[in-house]
Amino acid sequence: MQNRFLPVLLALLAGLLSPVAGATGACERLVATGDPEQPPYLWLDPQTPGQMIGASADLLELLAKTLDLKIDLIRSGSRPAAEQHVASGRIDLLLGSFPGDARRESLDFIEPALFVQSVVAWVRRERVFPYGGWSDLYAHQGVIQAGDRFTRRFDPLSATSLPLKEAPTLNEALRMLRRGEVAYLLGERQVVQAAAESLGMLAEVQPLPPLLSEGLYLAVGRDSACNTPELRARLAAGLTELNAAGLAGNLLQRNAARWLAQGLPSPSVVK
Repeated sequence: MQNRFLPVLLALLAGLLSPVAGATGACERLVATGDPEQPPYLWLDPQTPGQMIGASADLLELLAKTLDLKIDLIRSGSRPAAEQHVASGRIDLLLGSFPGDARRESLDFIEPALFVQSVVAWVRRERVFPYGGWSDLYAHQGVIQAGDRFTRRFDPLSATSLPLKEAPTLNEALRMLRRGEVAYLLGERQVVQAAAESLGMLAEVQPLPPLLSEGLYLAVGRDSACNTPELRARLAAGLTELNAAGLAGNLLQRNAARWLAQGLPSPSVVK
């Protein structure tokens, strides 16, 4: 009698313990989206129309494999459109979102963060100046890539009037730093590092301590039919495992170099 029912019991247990079933209930597949103008974290691949690539996309793929989940990454328009689709429950996951009071009303943010985005001042190694915080930059001329959007993410920085010139490209900003026309270059750490490496300048420059840092998170729409405590717990466990493996830096550096190699314009002018 026991032998006859054993296969049935094993089948039931397999269904209960299946990663997809346990995490998403009736959901067989999760759908994710994000800001298509967020390099090196996420952007549209010019070689594959409609496909989004970047460090966040790579990390999502690793997360899906770690948890044995099926997750499709799709483009849903602009950043506001992506947020709206996830907030409404039409799409399950939002990649690379900054937490905020308004967003927390419709999104559950998963800890730990996917990445920590840092704004850094880069200087020439032989011309490092005393630095204890962003207020020390007022005494020096800086440069920023024209159209960089990261300053709008950080209110304390965007509310100030730092002495910043604008360069048409990141490479030109680095050349201005090399020529001594400016004392520092303000930019995201991994992006500037990749650009400096491509120009053979990495040995000439160094970053000062981060001005500001903010986490980019994976969020689950509260109205998503797949949003359960079990799913959120599994996503958090998977991200913790990947975070412990120290993959973020390599993914960012590789994708920053990938984006720069494609010669794409600044994300602020991509329509």
